[in-house]
Amino acid sequence: MNATSSTLGQGSYTTLGPSLGERLSRALHWPAAVALMLGALYLVFAIYTAGQAAWASGLLVLFTAGFYVYLSRGGFAWRYLFPGVAGMLVFIAFPLVYTAQIGFTNYSSTHLLSESRVRDYLLEQRDAVEDQVLAYSLHANGPEYRLVLRAEGEPTPRWVSPPLALRAGAPLRVDLTAPAPGNLPADGALPLAELIKHREALAKLVLVLPDQTTLHYLGLREFGPVKPQWTGHSDGKLTRMADGVVFTPNRDTGFFQSDAGETLQPGFKAFIGVGNYTRMLFDAEFRGPFLSISWWTVVFSALTVAFATAIGMLFAVMLNWEGMRFRTTYRTLLFLPYAVPGFISILVFKGLFNQNFGEINAILDALFGVKPAWFADPLLAKTMLLIVNVWLGYPYIMILCSGLLKAIPADLYEASALAGASPATNFLKITAPLIIKPLAPLLVSAFAFNFNNFVLIALLTDGRPDFLSTKLPAGQTDILVSYTYRIAFRDSGSDFGLAAAISTLIFFLVAALSLINLRLSAKAQK
Repeated sequence: MNATSSTLGQGSYTTLGPSLGERLSRALHWPAAVALMLGALYLVFAIYTAGQAAWASGLLVLFTAGFYVYLSRGGFAWRYLFPGVAGMLVFIAFPLVYTAQIGFTNYSSTHLLSESRVRDYLLEQRDAVEDQVLAYSLHANGPEYRLVLRAEGEPTPRWVSPPLALRAGAPLRVDLTAPAPGNLPADGALPLAELIKHREALAKLVLVLPDQTTLHYLGLREFGPVKPQWTGHSDGKLTRMADGVVFTPNRDTGFFQSDAGETLQPGFKAFIGVGNYTRMLFDAEFRGPFLSISWWTVVFSALTVAFATAIGMLFAVMLNWEGMRFRTTYRTLLFLPYAVPGFISILVFKGLFNQNFGEINAILDALFGVKPAWFADPLLAKTMLLIVNVWLGYPYIMILCSGLLKAIPADLYEASALAGASPATNFLKITAPLIIKPLAPLLVSAFAFNFNNFVLIALLTDGRPDFLSTKLPAGQTDILVSYTYRIAFRDSGSDFGLAAAISTLIFFLVAALSLINLRLSAKAQK
């Protein structure tokens, strides 16, 4: 550490210079910043060259803002806010906007690629010229190998290659020559197992005949010339070489299509506007199950909250009674459903409700002689879901109500007792009004949670039993989030565009519930 001394009047003071660490930090500050800038620019350039110009632009803006905030004096005030704002943009705003954007397209398992990529894929397709295909054999030549080509069924070789290293890498052009005395390989042809080992390297070879005809790898036994299946036009159309049929990109259906209606696979992703949203409202075959699932989602969430609140509040009031013996034991036992991981409880209930071997049906059969088909009957399946979800949810309400009951002044109950009020009157006039106001925002949050309770549906019923005769498989016990999952990932078609549109709708519904929650919270604090 450096130090300098100075004298001022009758006193003196010592000034400490910068430490070694501070000097190193200052010296490395700008070199490190420049290195980070170069790395960021390389990442942006790599994304841009991959054909993602929009993503590259967004990343460039984000990096530019970050470097401005942390390297300039003008952005000093944003240094603590920038990580949070950037995180919200990257992890919240971007997924939301991207999902909403997909909802306006026909993106699905049959429309995965862009139009340009589908066009390039078709133009890359080749057909072998069958009458010029040659069989080949591979022969060891010391550490290298040689190819011998002959016509199918002919014993005499036509062409032979020079010694080759056969290393997998970039395509390699090899000039073939006619066989001459002493020019043929001495060793015999390698067996099929050895050919398979060298398949990747053989596929990279382009064999050139003396007349400049090129032969390409066609399989483990053949090389031959190829011809393109399609020719492209400047207006985006494709012509099939075999018959001259022209295919035009149809951006309404997302396929290259001929005048006769023939379509090419694969399809391409296209903008269809509000097509997915109008499908929800106006497609009769889709609208029926969709509206039914939407209504059941609301009913399922509302009934779960209502029953869980009633049971949880009842237990909380009972456990709040000072004269009850073993209150701690009861509270522990009633809290257990909340302490056990939810997915374990759900799987346990799935076994309990089994029609043939479950304990619930065994008891019902012994008492009443019935074995309900819990998983086959739609009404019973919905009832089962409500029973299990209320079982999982009431401890949460019980804990909340227990805490709120402690905040109610005891003198209110004393005054009520002096007036001769009954316990029911105490609950309706004192307990319920004082609990429900602060509890309301939490009940709205519970409703929003159950609105998207995917785990319960997926583990217990998987949405079944299904609706009959629907375009897309839909379950009677599906809620919107599980139905969206089935559309996107489970059933044939994988209609990502439609699933994204439904997800966007769910977002706005949950956002509306969140606004209601905020309003209720504000009123509760007044």
